[in-house]
Amino acid sequence: MRLVTGLLLCAAVGLAAIGLFWLLAMPDVSALRTTNPTITALIEARQAQAKEQGRSIGRHWVWVPLSRISPYLRQAVVAAEDASFFSHEGFDWEGLKDAALYDLEKGELKRGGSTITQQLAKNLYLSSERSLFRKAHEALITRSLEQHLSKDRILELYLNVAEWGNGIYGAEAASRHHFMKPARDLSADEAAWLAAMLPAPRRYDPLRKTTALTRRHERILRRMSRVSTRPVTR
Repeated sequence: MRLVTGLLLCAAVGLAAIGLFWLLAMPDVSALRTTNPTITALIEARQAQAKEQGRSIGRHWVWVPLSRISPYLRQAVVAAEDASFFSHEGFDWEGLKDAALYDLEKGELKRGGSTITQQLAKNLYLSSERSLFRKAHEALITRSLEQHLSKDRILELYLNVAEWGNGIYGAEAASRHHFMKPARDLSADEAAWLAAMLPAPRRYDPLRKTTALTRRHERILRRMSRVSTRPVTR
């Protein structure tokens, strides 16, 4: 009996310590209401990888407000990454269930089922490791982002920090790099190509239209008409 009590006490202390660590490690996401990040965990990780490999990597990153990003790109990204973005509170439970069943079947953490808010949490603050600990931390940050920020602000942040090629971050840099035009001038077709890149932005290139990329582009174009984006007046 004493052994069981001791084990339960140790487990409780351990969980409390983990909870305290997470609370202390939680970023102040409320600052993102009015302040744009100057660096992200993803950018730092890419720079560290390049340094380890003995090479340099540029950083092309131009911040623009949501009102200066083509509504087609907003539609395309929501259609491709998180169709229920404007209606959920940070988590797509059906997607998470499907991902969990897949991972359970395969016996490893492979699929994410991540929403745009979850991806933003990971890009801004977390490593790319696949672990339950990291996913739990991501969930806490996701909830905090949804509580403190509007949907438009979350989408604005995501579109400005997403990776779109080697050293290419954000919609403006991506549009100028791949299509030689500002993000506000992207057509529906061009927007769908950029959205199609997002699962593997360092592998895909809209100028090299592989079969897989083309199929994803076509699916996104079909879905875009079913996705509404609210007008932005800033």
